[in-house]
Amino acid sequence: MIQQDELADAIDRVAIVASRNAGEVDAKGVFPRQTIDALAQQGLLGLVSAENVGGSGAGLRQASAVIERLAGNCASTALVTMMHYCATAVVEAHGPADLRRKIAGGQSLGTLAFSETGSRSHFWAPLSTATADGKDVLLDASKSWVTSAGEADFYIWSSRPMSGEGASTMWLVGASQAGIEVAAGFNGLGMRGNSSKPMTAKSASVSREAMLGSDGGGFDLMMGIVLPWFQVLNASASVGIAEAAVSATAAHAGRTRFEHLGQSLADQPVIRHHIAKMRVQTDLALALLLDSLQAVETNRPDTMLRVLEVKAAASEAVVEVTDLAMRVCGGAAFRMELGVERNFRDARAATAMAPTTDALYDFIGKAVCGLPLF
Repeated sequence: MIQQDELADAIDRVAIVASRNAGEVDAKGVFPRQTIDALAQQGLLGLVSAENVGGSGAGLRQASAVIERLAGNCASTALVTMMHYCATAVVEAHGPADLRRKIAGGQSLGTLAFSETGSRSHFWAPLSTATADGKDVLLDASKSWVTSAGEADFYIWSSRPMSGEGASTMWLVGASQAGIEVAAGFNGLGMRGNSSKPMTAKSASVSREAMLGSDGGGFDLMMGIVLPWFQVLNASASVGIAEAAVSATAAHAGRTRFEHLGQSLADQPVIRHHIAKMRVQTDLALALLLDSLQAVETNRPDTMLRVLEVKAAASEAVVEVTDLAMRVCGGAAFRMELGVERNFRDARAATAMAPTTDALYDFIGKAVCGLPLF
């Protein structure tokens, strides 16, 4: 368990590990196991677990602070941790006490297994099935993208209901579950160490007790628990990447000189204009993030609108910020040691992660026009 007044120091210690390993994680596309172990040692894997099972009992705001800081050092670690917090929120609401205690103690890493080959980014509409088999249930699925696939200890798994009404049912699936297979390695553009791979289930037999919530109640869990956590933490990662890009770009502009003019890049008005725009876009995204956190914490009437907006806004902001970072830093930005090109690549992931930015704009438009979202 980590106390509130210890949180900042714990994040600092993990950030050092994340920063030290980020280059190798990105270059080789390896899972950031050392940083995840550091999160466990510092009590941050159990950050949002309840105190009565040994966790810190922290909320979305504290988780947001962790993700934002991690993303500025190693976006792969931030994504893995984000998915773990989302999975933990579901387990806290409906999972067994023994798993809750393991998560709280930093002994179990979780993730979500929602997106599927057939329904693509429409994660709320699984095509996978759950079929009664005596006292057990057989899961069959083709999951398209699962963060931490093959590395997580448990998966929050979605399927169609067995017999209940509703769009989906949630299941708790262990990493050692027979019938579950993980595809080959991930070789992506950005966030290269997050081990995001397809997974399949072929008559994977789980007990009925593995059901989380009610049969057919998965959609409510997705919308009521997972969506706010995922949206806000994804935006936190985008803000963290943007902050890193602003800092790296400003530092580069200050130390890089036109020797024949006796001036630095930062002495050029057009360079300052671009950096100022980067700062403004980052601050706008941060302001919306903070307002979204307040909306969630106080259950404001506009909470759902803010939850929908925050990922879309932050993902577009970080793309613009990192575009400008590459522009300002010029040829130096293409050298990996500056870190800007990694920020540029990592920033692109948020727009493609479901719900995609385009899908979110459709939802936002429906909400503003008073139309049902689904």
